[in-house]
Amino acid sequence: MPESDVTPPSSTPGLPPGASPDTLEANWRRGVDRSTRLPVIAFVGSSVFWLLIGSIFAIIASLKFQMPDWLVQSGWLTFGRIRPAHLNTVIYGWLSMGGIGIATWLWARLLKTKLRGRWMLMLSAALWNLGMVLGTIGILIGHSRAIEWVEMPYYAFAFIVPAMLLVVVPFVWTLRHRRVKHLFISVWYLGASMLWTPFLLIAVLLPIYQGVPEATVNWWYAHNILGLWLTPVGLAAAYYFIPKVIGRPVYSYHLSYLGFWTLALFYNWAGVHHLVGGPAPQWLVTVSIVFSVMMIVPVVVVAVNHHMTVVGHFKKLKYSPTLRFVVFGAMSYTVVSLQGSLQSLRSWQEITHFTHYTIAHSHLGVYAFATMIVFGAMYYIMPRAMNWEWESPRLISIHFWTTGLGVGAYFTGLTIGGVIQGIQMLDPSIDFLTIVEDTKPWLAVRTVAGTLMTIGHFVFAYLMYRIITRSGTRREGPVYFHPAPAGMFGSGAGDGSSAETTATPSGATRSARSDDDAERPGL
Repeated sequence: MPESDVTPPSSTPGLPPGASPDTLEANWRRGVDRSTRLPVIAFVGSSVFWLLIGSIFAIIASLKFQMPDWLVQSGWLTFGRIRPAHLNTVIYGWLSMGGIGIATWLWARLLKTKLRGRWMLMLSAALWNLGMVLGTIGILIGHSRAIEWVEMPYYAFAFIVPAMLLVVVPFVWTLRHRRVKHLFISVWYLGASMLWTPFLLIAVLLPIYQGVPEATVNWWYAHNILGLWLTPVGLAAAYYFIPKVIGRPVYSYHLSYLGFWTLALFYNWAGVHHLVGGPAPQWLVTVSIVFSVMMIVPVVVVAVNHHMTVVGHFKKLKYSPTLRFVVFGAMSYTVVSLQGSLQSLRSWQEITHFTHYTIAHSHLGVYAFATMIVFGAMYYIMPRAMNWEWESPRLISIHFWTTGLGVGAYFTGLTIGGVIQGIQMLDPSIDFLTIVEDTKPWLAVRTVAGTLMTIGHFVFAYLMYRIITRSGTRREGPVYFHPAPAGMFGSGAGDGSSAETTATPSGATRSARSDDDAERPGL
């Protein structure tokens, strides 16, 4: 397909005979969606594959807490290799590749032009997958770098870093050919994440660190890969899909900019608070704690903006898959970020440091926030990119409840168990074996919760396979959990509805709200 411009209806000086502005608007949106189809399939499909691989690793690692002698005959199946393989496949395979697929679609939609440089994105997806295969095998055969969040060997990142840089070029190219003057807040978040992340990854891979500096850079990176890579993509999606689905603008555009700039200013200083009590310079740890506490500002700003946008429309969560997943993720962002500010304090770390509480916190951020928003975004994007509807609202419901209840149980169990574990570890009268025995029930909750989430992942993978292959009977209209009352979602701006049109009483068609309406300056 030629990479010619797509002219939005607002810039069309005249209309062909018999054509309405709404028809032209729907047509240019379809053209933009078609331009993103192959990169979206490549990145989203690959991400779901790595989600399944990471989920299998996670179940094996969790079961080892109940059966420590299980699968120890081979070194590549020991906990010390399976667990980092799980972490890296989820972060770099599932969330990173899924995030790029979502960002690709949003970028073209919000800039109202066809995606440029699609071949670069396809090459990027191929290199990224090659790097993931080499990196995962490298960890399992004992080539791990033993640096948390970047355990994959250098030869894996030799493919992933160029793949990441290749993503930047089409984004800049498409930005230069945009058909809008105003850049919505989602564009700011996505653009920033694409510029920040290559520098983060290259910086942590430089072979110039040893000892305490290496540990310091490790946690600076580990914190920022969540805050400056996964978080901006998640917030960009939330800022787009929440107003888009419910049919009203963002509550306050001024608050959205305040949230963006305070995130950019404060978050990159956090991370070193994970080294409280360690050999890192205390002034550096203190600075990290201060900025971690200051993260309350962007978190509260974003929470107020999202909540006030949804006020009066909460009943729509009963029907819309996208809205239900994204709102779940947005609420989790508020909780995990406020928890992170509390967790950075020395007095609280005295209890929770080196406990399962930290694992619960990381899953609240990486899964309950980032992963749930990625799920919701994919439920909206794929019908439009594929011009095909999701096969079964019942399976989507199963996916939501297994993952939602699973991560809720996971977080609750390990948070309670972690606090108990921390209090016991501070009591010299309690021997360590007693602490281990008391922790076992909470680890069993972890395994059950992880199994629930994994079931949801396989259900989602089946749904994704069916929509990518366009299998089954073609559905007409958006897919909702329950039949939505007439007019609840306006012109079909909710989920599904790849055509994004709806019949009016006169029999004509009326297109879904345009993207500039989804994020135009609010009150």
